[in-house]
Amino acid sequence: MTERSSAPPAARTMLQQCLQARLQVTPAEEQSHAQFVQIDRGMVIYICFFKGATDDILPKMVSTLLNLRLCESDSGKMVSVLELPGNLLIVPQATLGGKVKGRAMQYHNNIGKEEGLRLYGAFVSLCEKELTAASAEVTVKHGTYGNRQVLKLDTNGPYTHLMEF
Repeated sequence: MTERSSAPPAARTMLQQCLQARLQVTPAEEQSHAQFVQIDRGMVIYICFFKGATDDILPKMVSTLLNLRLCESDSGKMVSVLELPGNLLIVPQATLGGKVKGRAMQYHNNIGKEEGLRLYGAFVSLCEKELTAASAEVTVKHGTYGNRQVLKLDTNGPYTHLMEF
């Protein structure tokens, strides 16, 4: 969804409708069990920021992603996540920024870790703020930026959308 087709994207997202999702946010260690966040019916947003991304893109991203009619209601009608009593799981996904080089993937266009962490946190906060302002019955859960995470996902169809901003 870049407005200038010649400009490289600042972020890439993938949306997946789900019946249930469970994401490990902290791995198990000697003295502790793994920690998870879980949602029921709703939407999973995977997000990756590229070099040059700034806070300026966040309001448009959040508005677009939360208002798209990509969730199926009880009646079968497609509605936005704002219109559901449902859930939102936000997952940092650096691999969305990969490019094939030979037989390997490279991630040279991804944003630096510190700036990516900051933008990811701002994105999550803005989603929570918009959902609260809309009085939406939506619970927000999110993954941990920069860590390997294990995801279990139950979908009601391969209903996945890739978007660039």
